[in-house]
Amino acid sequence: MDRIIANIKGKNKGASIVFFAGIHGNETAGVFALERVLKTIDPETIHGNIYGISGNLQALKSNQRFLDKDLNRIWTKEQLEALKSKDQFNIEELEQLEIFKLLQDIITTDSGPFYFIDFHTTSSKTLPFITINDALINRKFSKLFPVPIVLGIEEYLNGPLLSYINELGYVSLGFESGQHEEKEAIDNSISFIYQALVHAKIMDKETVPDFKKYHELLKSNSENLTEIFEVVYLHRLKEGDNFKMKEGFKSFQPVKKGTVLATSNGEDLECSRSARLFMPLYQKKGAEGFFIIRPIKPFFLKLSAILRYLKFDGLLVLLPGISWENNSKAALKVNLKVTKFFAKSIFHLLGYRNKRVDATHLLLYNRERASKIESYENEGWY
Repeated sequence: MDRIIANIKGKNKGASIVFFAGIHGNETAGVFALERVLKTIDPETIHGNIYGISGNLQALKSNQRFLDKDLNRIWTKEQLEALKSKDQFNIEELEQLEIFKLLQDIITTDSGPFYFIDFHTTSSKTLPFITINDALINRKFSKLFPVPIVLGIEEYLNGPLLSYINELGYVSLGFESGQHEEKEAIDNSISFIYQALVHAKIMDKETVPDFKKYHELLKSNSENLTEIFEVVYLHRLKEGDNFKMKEGFKSFQPVKKGTVLATSNGEDLECSRSARLFMPLYQKKGAEGFFIIRPIKPFFLKLSAILRYLKFDGLLVLLPGISWENNSKAALKVNLKVTKFFAKSIFHLLGYRNKRVDATHLLLYNRERASKIESYENEGWY
């Protein structure tokens, strides 16, 4: 199996789109979809560049989520910096080094704008859906697809590949196409590839056979659910936990408060609120037992966009206990005593979700200030 599934250089200038698949080795639908689609594309019809990249090659050969370490949980600046001084690497670190070099080569060689899309599947039944870091460029591009969107997951996960790319300022989104072994997951991925190529203006709609069919397929398979949701809870597994999800649950399923969702170390785990279940775990490997999500009202989505355009967060540093981490203004340093008086939703409105805690402070990271908005201003969707 090759790292590069395809690299199509168009005859005309345009954007660069990078598709990742198989970052988890037991999630092969995206790999199959990219192989099927990209080998049929004529470079003469392309505006820009297309890359199809396989993720964890060794885990894909073994059909395992990962072998030594989850490749989609190690994309932090600290981890990448630590690799520079190492002379011995585990399997996933070797994979990471190769992908990182490819990523750097693409960003330095091509002129952009750049689009990064990572294909995944889930261990449970699910509607197809998009996950994004909460930046406006991600929201706007994701809304072009007829599937539900889940944002805020970066607040609960440390080190996903797309979070690292989004920190660089580029459009980046994950597409979860279905359950691991379902043929429908491949079909959904194929539909998404064609739509992404058209929305990024890399292919003209007229050159895509049955474009409308692909749109309608995703719309139907997502049961016409196109709301934006946010993650409000994660049941995180600790090493040694004896966790077992109750059978029959699926992503986006409404659940009532008090519903027994799983057992952990012999105790029932009940849903703490009436909401929707998200990505229940039905496989041995994985550190996230299940998430709980809720829809975001359109009013708050519009309000957050206005506040971010106005850079309203700049006023927060006038308050005692809140300051910029450094001159880059990429993160707020917030005294833990101050957070008692600020609802989490206030920070969410302003784009601060990802956080790191030390003994006395939170570091709240904002994707908005890092976004390379100027690269996308002339794109039709922006």
